[in-house]
Amino acid sequence: MSGAAGEPPGEPSPKSPEGPPEEPPEETGEIPAGAGHRLHPVTPWRRTWAPLAGLGAIAANNIQNLDDWTSSLGLVRLLALLLALVLCAAGYGYLSWRVTRYLVTDTELRIRTGLLFRRTAHLRLDRIQAVDVTRPMLARVLGVAKLKMDVVGSGAADELAYLGEAEALRLRAELLARAAGIAPEAATTAGEAPARELDQVDTRTLVGSLTLLGTGWGLLVFALAVTGLVWWGTDNLVAAGLAGLPLLAGAWQTSVGAFLTQYGWTVSESPDGLRLDHGLLQRDHATVPPGRVQAVRLVEPLLWRRRGWVRVELDVAGGGNEGGLLVPVATRATAAALVGRILPEVDLGAALAAVRAAPGRARWIFPVGRVGYGHGVTGAVFVARRGRLRRVHSLVPHAKVQSVRMTQGPWTQRLGLAHIHVDHGADGTASARLQDAGYAAAQVAAQAERSRLGRRAAAPERWLTR
Repeated sequence: MSGAAGEPPGEPSPKSPEGPPEEPPEETGEIPAGAGHRLHPVTPWRRTWAPLAGLGAIAANNIQNLDDWTSSLGLVRLLALLLALVLCAAGYGYLSWRVTRYLVTDTELRIRTGLLFRRTAHLRLDRIQAVDVTRPMLARVLGVAKLKMDVVGSGAADELAYLGEAEALRLRAELLARAAGIAPEAATTAGEAPARELDQVDTRTLVGSLTLLGTGWGLLVFALAVTGLVWWGTDNLVAAGLAGLPLLAGAWQTSVGAFLTQYGWTVSESPDGLRLDHGLLQRDHATVPPGRVQAVRLVEPLLWRRRGWVRVELDVAGGGNEGGLLVPVATRATAAALVGRILPEVDLGAALAAVRAAPGRARWIFPVGRVGYGHGVTGAVFVARRGRLRRVHSLVPHAKVQSVRMTQGPWTQRLGLAHIHVDHGADGTASARLQDAGYAAAQVAAQAERSRLGRRAAAPERWLTR
């Protein structure tokens, strides 16, 4: 009998292995036993503070009974209870650390967590749009860092907390390289892409901007007034403290907290996007992915305008950027240069100059605020302006517009006015309010055509392509 086609005569055909071929571990969807990498050994202790924080909250809500509780338990029993809680939390954290592993395959990053309820996250490498490194103050002392990944289509970011600093940076570089399409064997040694510094916020400028913003000291004055009034009205110091505490927290967050977060804010350019490094006690390292920016906002508080300062905020698909902030304070020239690095086709000066104010009859709806409303358009971007005390320009590239519509209420119909809304890919909307109704209808039709042409000419949204 002749052999199979292509085989020499007389040689037996090779036998196929018995049973179906064994599936490679990376295709099973799970992390095989003994495979993958564990987090840093200090990770279990991150859960230790939780019971102490819970006890502190209970004590704060029942401060009147605190003396009775401590006297009935006694100091020794109270310390033993606290120690037992800490040990239980540490034990649970250790067991959770033992079962938590991560594994990088050719196509995805897998993260397995859960002690009682197992969960395995599958993060496709080609859909990773941001990989950020965070170093809280204590983590910096211990030499560890947190790695946070934002993935297209995911509602929340997955994270690896904690890794050694060197391991976190190495894994971040590998993930970005693989997301860019670099071969797996080369991605492991690709290393961090070089970066060129574009701007660093001066400390004096940052302090001055937060002071002129007025939110921090305004909330502080209001908190002191509320605390004093509640104390005077109730003669209860605890009630007064509880009334003023949220306002004091807000004052801290918008003044000292903002300074600690935004200290040393540095914007650098690299092949994988614009890198943002900032923080005094906690250092954060984030990346604005190229092609993922859906809209840009320029915020100009009233007291900033004489100095020519602006704040640049971003709407990024998936929310990869920390707080959506590109730079907390910058001159207009610096802001224009930074926006030009993200959206090269946008001329910021021309976009702002194209804005036309709302018609005069809009004063019958907003007698004072109507001056702040405006709309403009260039060949690259849709512009909407709002606000008089806090002026905000929203810029949406035509290629990022998902839908456009016009709305009218009873009063605006009577006055012949309408609102123009454009929705973009970061689940946000830019609205040009109180425009002439005929003008708005024409702009809606024109914007639909501009968006269609813009998407056709848009560059691919990939890493390391610019």
